[in-house]
This record gives sequence, C-alpha cells and structure tokens, in this order.
Amino acid sequence: MKKRWILLRKVWKFILLLILILLTFSYAMFEGGFVSWFLFYSFLPFALYCMALSFYSLNELEITRILPKTDFNAGETLKVTVKVKRSNAFPLFFLLIEDHVNEPLKSAQQKKKTKSLILPGVKKEFSYEYMIEELPRGEHFFNSFTIKIGDPLGLFEKDKTFVQEGKIMVYPAYSELFYQPFENQYDQGLTASRERVQRDTSMAVGVRDYQPGDRFSWINWKASAKRNEIMTKEFEQRHSHDVFVLMDCVPERCFEAVVSYTASLVRAVLKKGAQTGLLTYSKDRAYFPINGGEAQLRQLFYHLAKVEAKSIRSFDKVIETEMLFIQQSVSFILITAQLTKSLLEKASLLGQRKGSITLFLIKGHKETASDNERSLISLASARGIRIIMVNEGEQRTAFSEVSFRI
Repeated sequence: MKKRWILLRKVWKFILLLILILLTFSYAMFEGGFVSWFLFYSFLPFALYCMALSFYSLNELEITRILPKTDFNAGETLKVTVKVKRSNAFPLFFLLIEDHVNEPLKSAQQKKKTKSLILPGVKKEFSYEYMIEELPRGEHFFNSFTIKIGDPLGLFEKDKTFVQEGKIMVYPAYSELFYQPFENQYDQGLTASRERVQRDTSMAVGVRDYQPGDRFSWINWKASAKRNEIMTKEFEQRHSHDVFVLMDCVPERCFEAVVSYTASLVRAVLKKGAQTGLLTYSKDRAYFPINGGEAQLRQLFYHLAKVEAKSIRSFDKVIETEMLFIQQSVSFILITAQLTKSLLEKASLLGQRKGSITLFLIKGHKETASDNERSLISLASARGIRIIMVNEGEQRTAFSEVSFRI
C-alpha cells in the first residue's frame, strides 16, 4: 500500500510539472512580448531538470564508511569518513546523507553530526566526516545510510536507504594500577605463583607423620630414629596471589566508575603475573573461572565492555547465592558503589569460609563517606574486612592505601 501511494505521488508530480510547462508556454504564446517569453525560458531549464531527475536512479551510488579502527576505550574520539561514488556526472543540486547509528552513539556528544548536506554538482566522488567525542562503553552498531536528493523547486525528491552494517567495540576506560597483594605472605615477589599452594623445600619448619605421596628426600631420618616411626619434614607453604573479583551490577549512578575500576584491577592483577576470575550478575549471570594470561584479559574486557547495570538482585543476595558454588579459597575483592550492613554480613561469612576479603567502595569525584558508611567501616574492620574507598579519577592510589581513608 505504501509503495503504491509513493508511485501515485510521483505520477501526480510529473503530471503537475507538465501542466506548469504548458501553462507557461500558453501564457507566452497568447500574451507575447519579452516578459512572458522570458518567464517561459527561465522556467524551462528547471522543468527539464525536474523531468531528468525523476528518471535518475540512486542505485548507481556506492557508499563506503571508513572507520579508523574497531576497538576503542571509553572516552576516546571516533572520526568516521563517509565516501560516495557514482558512475555518471549527472548534476545534483543537493544531497542529504545520514549515517544511522545506535542510540548510545546518537546520544553521545557529536562535534560533527552524522547527518550532512552536500552540494556535489557534477562530482563523481565526494565525502564528508563526522566525529563522536567521548565514546560510551559498549558494543555499538552502524546500520545504514539514508540518501535524499531533490530539485530547486522542491517538486521532485528522491530518497533511498543503503544497508551497510558496521560495529565498534568500546572497552571500559582503565587506569594503570600497581597491584600489590594486601596479605603479608612468605616469599611475596613481583610475580605471583601460578599454583595456589606449593611447598618451599628450602625451609623446614617442623616434622609430621609420613603420608602417602611424600617424597623420599623429605624424610627426617633423625626424628624417625628417635620416634621409631617414619617422619617427614614440614615445610613453609607459599601462597599464591590468585584473586577472584565480584562486581556489583545494581543500577547506580557510579556504575561506569565501578566498571572502569574493575577493568583497571583485573588488568593490573594479570599484568603482575597472578591469576584472576570474575563474577557479575546483571541481566544474566556471568562467571569466569580463575585463569591468567592475555586470553583471560581479552575475555574479561570483552565482558566488561558489554555488561549493564540491570541486576534485579542486590549485591549481598548475589554473594549469598554464589558462596555455595565458589570452591577455591582465595583472595576475594568486592567492588561496589553501595555499602550496607547486609553486604558486610555476607562478605564476612564468605571470608570465614573461603578466604580474605577486600571491598572497594567506589564514590564520585571528591565525594566523602556518609555517617552511616563510617559506622559500617568500623563494623567491617572488626570483622576482618578491609574497605578502601576509591574516588573517580583517583584509582591509581588504591593499592597504596594502608587503611580506609575517610
């Protein structure tokens, strides 16, 4: 029905144009004189151009979108170049072109708009550029172009949509953190061990009964002779710096800062040589087991680029549920923008069962803790939970803190 209506409009405009030509010609014939013929000959080029434009096909246009790269960090600037080519030099009075992008990009600050008016004339090739400043985090799509041309009289206008898809990935912005584990463990070097617990055979701290699997070289012959039983040496255990991160995905104004700090943290841990895992609960549960290396970093950053603040479950409920599924006893890091008594209770229980707990409380720029949060800090300290407040723009100092800064 819509196509039929468009066709009827085109036919009507063509008939109207013929009527106008006949009227101006009739006026010149019957009136005579310079003025009447001047009006006819002045109108004739525009009329002929309108007739020619009605037969002009937009299918000959070839549109190309040029992206400098496909991977960005949040806050960077995107510069897009759009090139248009055509096979003939038919004069075009104007060409209105718009690149259709998804809503987050459309809402972002644009130094040059995605929609542009071009006066191509008889050029076969022409282009325009637009810029999007401060790219928002996420996966963004370019869908299609809309081209519109017309005549000076406004009688004939043509438009066509060219489908040309594109995609860019905007990863969360991160800061260079110097990761340093909080626990004072034996033999803590610049690079963490890749095993959670291993024995250091250079330092024996005691003896114990022989157990199947103990090495022959571990036998303490002197103690065995005294007790008349085989005794083996007890060695100092070396702990690794494996970290498991739980990120709060409850809708919160500081959510982007939470994502940014999580990205900075996991990157710092992995760059240090340690291993890390991640758990988020947004629209869906996303669990990444503890691992290391560049592949793990890419996987975590890809997830953090797409995660949204759409959790309907509070952070304390998430911890309570996931406590049963987490098998390792490692260092846990909780990252959230909300501090509640229920969260401290669940975090304390997790720490007692699974390992040490550090909670990063993300606040706005130059924002300080409330009175309620100050009291919760004291409660957390009594339960063995380290809390560090991190303000936006001050992420680098987080691991240099020795106590909570109010």
